[in-house]
Amino acid sequence: MTFTAWRRVGASLLVTAVGAAGLVAAAPDEVATGGAGSGLVTTWGAADDIAGGSLSDMTVRNVLRTSVGGKDLRIRISNANGDQPLVSDSVYVGRQDNGASVVPGSSRRLTFSGSTTVTIPPGAMAISDPLPGTVPALTSLTVSLHVVGTTGVITAHNRAMQHSYKSTSGDHAADESSTAYQTESSAWYFLNAAIVEAPRPVETVATLGDSITSSVGTTIDTNRRWPDILAARYAKLPEPRRLAISNEGISGNRVLGGIAKAGSAGASALARLDKDVLTKPGVRTVLVLEGINDIYAGATTEQLLAGYRQLIARVHASGRCIVGGTLTPMGSSFVYTPEKEAIRQAVNTFIRTSGEFDGVADFDAATRDPADPSRLAAAYDGGDGLHPNDAGNHAMGDAPNLDSLRCK
Repeated sequence: MTFTAWRRVGASLLVTAVGAAGLVAAAPDEVATGGAGSGLVTTWGAADDIAGGSLSDMTVRNVLRTSVGGKDLRIRISNANGDQPLVSDSVYVGRQDNGASVVPGSSRRLTFSGSTTVTIPPGAMAISDPLPGTVPALTSLTVSLHVVGTTGVITAHNRAMQHSYKSTSGDHAADESSTAYQTESSAWYFLNAAIVEAPRPVETVATLGDSITSSVGTTIDTNRRWPDILAARYAKLPEPRRLAISNEGISGNRVLGGIAKAGSAGASALARLDKDVLTKPGVRTVLVLEGINDIYAGATTEQLLAGYRQLIARVHASGRCIVGGTLTPMGSSFVYTPEKEAIRQAVNTFIRTSGEFDGVADFDAATRDPADPSRLAAAYDGGDGLHPNDAGNHAMGDAPNLDSLRCK
């Protein structure tokens, strides 16, 4: 069965069978893709950061978009950066209708080790029990979590380029209407990963990066990040060539230095590699696009290459592959000086020619202005000379060779 046909069956079931089976029901041929021929993969992921303030006796409704389809959905909730236990007595998953509203009949309750209540200690995460049934590829889901009591430090992912929603007081996780959700936010709260069982050839590519991987500068709520474009390309391939995508970008992030704190750019790539990437189910390839913030902060070429080499060594030691993404142009941006541009060029030469990465995704070549390679092409400039717009992200998502990202 082709991927297109599988997705069509799944989409139909989401519409016609939600009343009886909740989020989605299972068809016999889809059930057959599980078992010994399947494995757990991360179909969606986000990196942990910190949001300011606190939450008290309210529900947060996050919206995520799957990359590959699969069965037995699990959701990973994170309190990795918290300073006190996170308690929730109500977590629901549904299919997004519009904004904060949920497709009627699609909402289903998650359990954690058989309980509807979960307490997550500071620094920890929790994975839900599998939710029977199938979820199609490229589908927007809502994950609604009621916070019991008052949080301390909030583990979140800022600048998500996707609205999430905060409710009025109380447990509104099961609500399918948007009435109680009066406040929009641009962060994902506590949501770390969506995991499915997928056919065995499917693996996950984790895109490790900064704001350019988070795709700041794209249109919010439209899934035009370059990792989304990459996921859509894989969705068109036959099953043996598909890969899932987990976006592990954090705005402002660096390869070197930096710890997670409120208002920060998250822990550095070196500090968060294990937690944000290597512990996510099914990750076999890491695609790293990161370093411009290091250059801006004063890192030398030698320091940045040493950081890359540590990422390479650690990914290889875990039995995985790592692909280097060339740094996109920054001319005319606040980052640019001739000296910093020379470092960017030296770094890109290393990525392209050293052979130390397992592959190369040439994002620089895909987005630069042919008349002035230090600058983004005018059609791709989001307005600050640094962040690609929707068209630029599309060009970036089209840049990698799809088969080159599979770890062999």
